[in-house]
Amino acid sequence: MVEIAEFDSLLIELDGPVGSLTLNRPDRLNPLSITTLRELVAAARWFDRQDGVKAVVIRGAGRSFSAGADLAAFAGQPSVSPRDAADLGREMADAVEAMRAVTIAAIHGWCVGGGLVLAAACDLRIAAEDARFSIPEIDLGIPLAWGGIPRLVREIGPALTKEFVLTGRRFDAPEAKAAGFLNRIIATEALEAEARALARDLATKAAFPLFVTKRHVNAVTAQIVGTARSWSDADTFLTSLTDPECAEMRKRYLASRRS
Repeated sequence: MVEIAEFDSLLIELDGPVGSLTLNRPDRLNPLSITTLRELVAAARWFDRQDGVKAVVIRGAGRSFSAGADLAAFAGQPSVSPRDAADLGREMADAVEAMRAVTIAAIHGWCVGGGLVLAAACDLRIAAEDARFSIPEIDLGIPLAWGGIPRLVREIGPALTKEFVLTGRRFDAPEAKAAGFLNRIIATEALEAEARALARDLATKAAFPLFVTKRHVNAVTAQIVGTARSWSDADTFLTSLTDPECAEMRKRYLASRRS
């Protein structure tokens, strides 16, 4: 029996030990708004409360995985302080990474900025041949926040992290796999089936060693490149919003995207 949890910007399903979490704003390439970030935290905790969940596939509806942070949604939110809004992305990544189930990011189309941080918080990452990646934050006049820097250093090393973040250049699935960010590249039309097959295969294994292995690897990498210091990312993000040069960079970048 398939169970469904109700969210505004996500589709959540659970079929026995296998779950599915879908970013569901395909008309805008699944941006990560304040609502979506909050719902991702709530969804991670919902899966943890369900008995017997062993694997969860995280994907995006429509043409892309995620276009990244919805910057417009962070402006003028009376229900949340600017500091709390800026910190929601870190809370999201921490919540996804802390899930008991093994998480599988199934990436297709664009995976940009904060969307790439969400993928980096997952345990395994498979991508369609059409997947494309970019980290345009510096071109927008803001730093990569949400714990993105330590997670990228952990997955691909400091040199490539600096290159991808400082230049903002786009890269494709083969380059992402060569960098160590992806586990597999799948034919675009087969991505969903392959992600489900991987989740079902994991679900045939005993829950305890799955959980222990995940936690053991995370504990080892935390000693090398920890994410605990990322609480300060919100402060650097807010500083960039008030810096005149950063504001001018953001204006030029957004104008170039509209032209």
